Amino acid sequence: MEDKEIMAHIDDLIKTEHELRAKLAAGQITTDAEHRQLADAEAALDQCWDLLRQRRALRESGANPDAASARPPEVVERYEQ
Repeated sequence: MEDKEIMAHIDDLIKTEHELRAKLAAGQITTDAEHRQLADAEAALDQCWDLLRQRRALRESGANPDAASARPPEVVERYEQ
């Protein structure tokens, strides 16, 4: 996946977050449903940002950015901010 594709996916996930919050405010989904779906979107966002950082680090070190791979949510969710 190219950087542009990763960024497009990040944009889509951010839109999903906004849509979920709007649906909750409009009473279209329950709080529990919003929390579950939001958690999934946030985990996917963390994976995308991690993959993008890996690709950039590989590129800066002269390595092939295509060698980067998405890490599981359990791994990226444990990173400290």
